[in-house]
Amino acid sequence: LLLRWRRWKGLWEKVEAARQRQEEGLDRMDKAVRSFREQHPSVNMVSILSLSLPELSRKLRDGSLPPEHVFHAYLSKALQITRETNCITEYMQESETQLQQARPPGKPGLLYGVPVSIKDSINCQGHDSTLGFVKNINQPMAEDSVLVQVLKRQGAIPFVKTNVPQSLISFDCKNLIFGQTFNPLLYTRTPGGSSGGEGALVGGGGSILGFGTDVGGSLRFPAAFCGICALKPTGNRLSHNQPSAIITLSWSPPVVAAVGPMAKDVESLALCMRALLCEDMFSLDSTVPPLPFNEEVYSSTQPLRIGYYETDFFTMPSPAMRRAVRETKKLLEDAGHTLVPFEITNVDYVTYNFCVRGMFADGCTSFLKKFEGELERGSVGTFFWLAKLPNCLKTLVSWIAKPFVRPTSPYHNCSQAIVDELWGLHHEIEESCHQFITQWKKLNLDVMLCPMLGPALGIGYPGKLSVAVSYTMLYNSLDFPAGVVPVTMVTDEDEKELKGYQGYFRDWWDRTLAKAFHGSVGLPVAVQCVALPWQEELCLRFMKEVETL
Repeated sequence: LLLRWRRWKGLWEKVEAARQRQEEGLDRMDKAVRSFREQHPSVNMVSILSLSLPELSRKLRDGSLPPEHVFHAYLSKALQITRETNCITEYMQESETQLQQARPPGKPGLLYGVPVSIKDSINCQGHDSTLGFVKNINQPMAEDSVLVQVLKRQGAIPFVKTNVPQSLISFDCKNLIFGQTFNPLLYTRTPGGSSGGEGALVGGGGSILGFGTDVGGSLRFPAAFCGICALKPTGNRLSHNQPSAIITLSWSPPVVAAVGPMAKDVESLALCMRALLCEDMFSLDSTVPPLPFNEEVYSSTQPLRIGYYETDFFTMPSPAMRRAVRETKKLLEDAGHTLVPFEITNVDYVTYNFCVRGMFADGCTSFLKKFEGELERGSVGTFFWLAKLPNCLKTLVSWIAKPFVRPTSPYHNCSQAIVDELWGLHHEIEESCHQFITQWKKLNLDVMLCPMLGPALGIGYPGKLSVAVSYTMLYNSLDFPAGVVPVTMVTDEDEKELKGYQGYFRDWWDRTLAKAFHGSVGLPVAVQCVALPWQEELCLRFMKEVETL
């Protein structure tokens, strides 16, 4: 008991030290802003913050706007937003040194002088990538991830790291070390996750460009909940190679992780992709296909043939979600595009038999190891308890729970798979992807318009609603590029219609989701824009069309 107490005390000391370091970083930000304002009282920070990324980039590159002015404008705004939402975990003080470096000779990079924010799990030299785990405190990374290296070579200035949920297996944003992050639009709502700190900071205006990861909707949930845009590229279009990375799970092919950008508008995402899809990216990570940004596809004005669906018949859309798709469909048709109904099937099977079972095919062994010695298990407590049970008891729990939970719920999908079952699962996934693409091509589609879960749920609800990832995780399983664009806000009429919301299964999850949607008038609602693999430019072009309309 004494040894356990000493160990527990040591872990809490690490947590306190990390929190103190976080607060010291915010104090340094505050001092830097105060000092700058005293020296440059005439700088109009509001006008700088009002510029879009393309406008800002142009002014920085032509020398009409000093990088120091931009940096301190965003430092000031980021400080304000994190005091309100608790989104920043660490200030990268070396960003001040990078700022003082002389303007590079020749033509500056596309992101020259642009301050950017980085998700906690993306490696930055000299900084922790905690993933919300206490054991990862004081484990600074030896070098930058490829993404961060390319950003720096393009002239960008990474200046803060942002909060995540413990283990990243959640679409909320809370961990024991740094606490809960709040939605900048309504503090009683979650900003989404797992890139929730990025969503809150970009959504609040404290960062003009942020970077996160997506393994089941982790870019798209925060973007939709915070009213901004995000792009989940095809898994390996951007490098997610991280030397000495601390990863949560050894992700298996059923769920393809991706790194992607978040910004206020689509043009900013396009500029970001132009900058990143360069020789530096292809040379630093040879596994990334050398596909530069296709300007012709992005700039095309040809009418599109667009598939669409309003529901996946697993998670019933809220009235605002359904209306968002219908209104966007009508606007697209009025603009001369062709809209074709797309029949979506077996989403429940794909989500839980392919994704969840594929991710935890080792019977959750690697997942459980990550939690060894941790002080808490966050929002995965129930799942953690289930995962620890022997297979015979898992089967018993599954049988007992059958009348109360969906047959495809996580409670039925974390037993250990033997080798031939795993090979069979991979074959099923390939076959399912082939069938989806065949249906797509049979309808001669260019892109797809899909619902996106919304509006933002109340804090604490994502941990109870793992089933609600069905709209996003499908495209991780298929490895299709998918972007999110806000298109409307919840109305009083949506709120009235919500009273009749029962869901497709009328079970505990459906009732909980209905409660989570309530009281959301004025919050943003988004749609998903999807394209076939490696067609990020077409996906962005479609997103731009939706945004413009």
